Amino acid sequence: MSDEKTRVRAILRARKEAMAPEERREKSGYITRHLMLLVAEGETVMVFTSKEKEVNTKPLILALFQQGNPVVVPIIQKEDVSLRLSYLKDLGALVPSTFGVPEPIGNEIPADPEDVDIIILPMLGFDRAGGRIGYGAGYYDRFLSKHPDLFKIGVAFGCQEMEDLPTDENDVKMDLIVTEEGIVYEGGGGRHGDRRGRHN
Repeated sequence: MSDEKTRVRAILRARKEAMAPEERREKSGYITRHLMLLVAEGETVMVFTSKEKEVNTKPLILALFQQGNPVVVPIIQKEDVSLRLSYLKDLGALVPSTFGVPEPIGNEIPADPEDVDIIILPMLGFDRAGGRIGYGAGYYDRFLSKHPDLFKIGVAFGCQEMEDLPTDENDVKMDLIVTEEGIVYEGGGGRHGDRRGRHN
């Protein structure tokens, strides 16, 4: 399985690398609009802070600020391969940190995972069965296994879709997957079912 995952990750990285910056910007804008239809006012949203070639989450974070949603971001802890959480009040607090990921180092406002309503997380690849493949370190899978009740929305560009991902028991399935096309997977029901209906 690990050899197959390595092969698939190489394919997915190449697809992402092949995208032009303008294409990334445009498609990230569509993704932001789709996501904002899924977030109710007042909900606390945990969102990843994007690196250059990922779905750009800066417009999403700004839109959440404008709507009045509390925003929480993850901080990578390499020592125990875990994530700690911080509220984010200003994009200016973000500085490149572990793996080049922007984090509010020096400006942390500790957040409790129990206060998070929705988590929006990155995917290197996905399939239409809710499968997600990350970059290989397992930070998000470990975090999600400890907090299984979080409503999980995976975001990626459409080119990152695979017909059948090589996933295992440690890979947590998404409740929703959103690309520039909109929702491409609806798995988790729960309290967000009405919002999925609004989105169609």
